[in-house]
Amino acid sequence: MFTLDATIDAVQTGKKQFVKTFVQNEKVAEAMNTFIDAQASYTKQAVKVGSDTIATLSSEMVKTAQEATKFDYTKFGEGIMKAYTATTTKK
Repeated sequence: MFTLDATIDAVQTGKKQFVKTFVQNEKVAEAMNTFIDAQASYTKQAVKVGSDTIATLSSEMVKTAQEATKFDYTKFGEGIMKAYTATTTKK
């Protein structure tokens, strides 16, 4: 989602700014920035998979609800009446 990507980028930019300000050793700063980039990539991918999963689940729930409303109550009632009639005529 675009909103979450922007939030993720903002947080990771803040981390990089912290490293730039407080970490004096270049190799350590480079390693930390690489780690921060990996975090950003992983988090964006996890958010994408999560939002795709929610979209799929929502779509399937709507399809299931639509199928449930297609139930033919008239046909069901006729079947019940036939069964009732068959049991009452046997007596």
